[in-house]
Amino acid sequence: MDFVGGWSQRTEIAAKSIVGWIGVGASKYHDWQLRYGKVNEHNALVPRDHWLEEGEEQAIVKFHDEYPLEGYRRLAFMMLDRDLVATSPSSVYRVLKEFGRMRKWNRKESRKGTGFVQPLKPHEHWHVDVSYLNICGTFYYLCSFLDGCSRYVVHWEIREAMNGKIERWHRSLKEDCIRPDTPLSLEDARRSVHSFVTHYNEVRLHSAIGYVTPKDKLEGREAAIFAERDRKLEVARERRRAVRQQAREKAVA
Repeated sequence: MDFVGGWSQRTEIAAKSIVGWIGVGASKYHDWQLRYGKVNEHNALVPRDHWLEEGEEQAIVKFHDEYPLEGYRRLAFMMLDRDLVATSPSSVYRVLKEFGRMRKWNRKESRKGTGFVQPLKPHEHWHVDVSYLNICGTFYYLCSFLDGCSRYVVHWEIREAMNGKIERWHRSLKEDCIRPDTPLSLEDARRSVHSFVTHYNEVRLHSAIGYVTPKDKLEGREAAIFAERDRKLEVARERRRAVRQQAREKAVA
């Protein structure tokens, strides 16, 4: 505008003519006239209602620094649940990337949900694993139980030694089931183990729990079983005592 106006005054030539000579369209020159004297916002991004405010961006970064091991998607929902920042995972990703919080890694194709049929309700399928933890140069055992449907960690422990009960069960399974039966296929092995587990849980009396079945122990029947055993033993003792007494009386007579 200053260029066109200056030369128009010097040469007394109409500004429109100069604009045409320098290859500027009339409509563009008109836009220049409308914006003349204003802050240059030409081609600036138009603010949107869903754009994050500076305070929200700072809150996202701060929340990430509090939970640095969480992914941006999980962070988005965590902040939403806690009424901190309501925004999409993509916006969280953009903010964290701008502030240099995104770690680079080699992505691999996800295989989530492809391993087996996913459970449809809680406690339908538990996942069990034992892992090593190196703590100050000493190895410990991390034992975890996770519910396959809800991903809820049912139980976990850090142990100095392995749980001998599960190892003893595995040994019994191998010695009393797999080796004697000698299954010739995976299906044969599954049938053998299924039969053995049923016997182990519901028939076989376990010495470590007072010689009741694991199912009786699990369902809280051991106290009644022990009481009934004591009653039967007492009845037997009384019967024997009575028989001996009768024998003595008969001998005296």
